[in-house]
Amino acid sequence: MTYLVADDLPSAPAGERFRALLARPGILQMPGAHNGQAGLQAKAAGFDALYLSGAAMTASMGIPDVGMITVDEVCFFIRQIARATALPLLADGDTGYGEALNVMHMVRSFEDAGAAAVHIEDQLLPKKCGHLNDKKLADPHDMAAKIAAARKARRHLYIVARTDAAASEGIDGSVGRAKLFLEAGADAVFPEALTTAEMFKEVAARLPGVPLLANMTEFGRTPFFTASEFEAMGYKMVIWPVSSLRIANKATSELYKAIKRDGGTQNMVDRMQTRAELYDTIGYHDYEALDASIVKTIVPQAMPQHA
Repeated sequence: MTYLVADDLPSAPAGERFRALLARPGILQMPGAHNGQAGLQAKAAGFDALYLSGAAMTASMGIPDVGMITVDEVCFFIRQIARATALPLLADGDTGYGEALNVMHMVRSFEDAGAAAVHIEDQLLPKKCGHLNDKKLADPHDMAAKIAAARKARRHLYIVARTDAAASEGIDGSVGRAKLFLEAGADAVFPEALTTAEMFKEVAARLPGVPLLANMTEFGRTPFFTASEFEAMGYKMVIWPVSSLRIANKATSELYKAIKRDGGTQNMVDRMQTRAELYDTIGYHDYEALDASIVKTIVPQAMPQHA
């Protein structure tokens, strides 16, 4: 059930619930959810936490992931997913939307919107997807200052420091930056765009005891690994950031081509979510029952006379 009709909504802050998931044995699996409907489908499949990708957000808006969107626009996506699913959500915080004060504003805004965790990266604007070339890195001490600001501002939000240094500075640079960010107050580290199992293992070996996040994106620099393989390499969290959007976009493109070709949707109906399936996913009938249960307001017809 979703947030208006559920009678068992969690009372603990989202960040605390995220930490509780990390305290369990095994790797925390977080598929990307690009909107509330995708989040509900992921929850129905049995996932306990979700990821909100900046690349998926921007692509769903029809623009590239180059740091154009604002904190308020991200909060729109956070709110709909957090409200719909009540699951802990790790949100992409890009570069923090500015310097230290901007990072603090982002942290408070994300918390208020319902996020459980955020990752902040050490790129300079215009930022790029972590698996693209020629990324420009921020000075590590400037990035550490952002992490410290996030730590100061947070009430419960779990802070993940992402470093894109592996491509240009190698493992030494990536690990060195990670240690600096941990000293500044990060709770976990996200070493982005590692290209071999050996690299994943080496980062984990050189950061013992640190919760590490792995990114399993398609069409990137990282080979396909399963969640259990990442766990064996020493990782505590894994995301599939844009997969839901890629599947949905491919299906939507094929639908439009079919309508243009066939003059209607008659040849695509068997590939659609039915009305019953949609209503079941969004809890339509629960909302309907809630609406019917609300007592109808009786409007006074006239003011009572003064005695």
